[in-house]
Amino acid sequence: MSAHCMLTGARPGFGNRVSHSHRRTSRRFDPNVQSKRYWLPSEGRHVRLRLSARGIRTVDAIGVEAAVARIRARGVRV
Repeated sequence: MSAHCMLTGARPGFGNRVSHSHRRTSRRFDPNVQSKRYWLPSEGRHVRLRLSARGIRTVDAIGVEAAVARIRARGVRV
């Protein structure tokens, strides 16, 4: 599974590891993605969402119904 958030769209960033001798090698900055299960009352079922920590806080603020509507508006199947 790719490390991206279904709600915020956060994806890995890329950069360099810089050693003590200042040699640079490629590295990845992955978002803190968690798999979380929410109850969706309108459909009477649970949905499993892969969300970043910021995405989880967003769901807590706006509610799961609005969050799922935003995810579906982005074209992601829930």
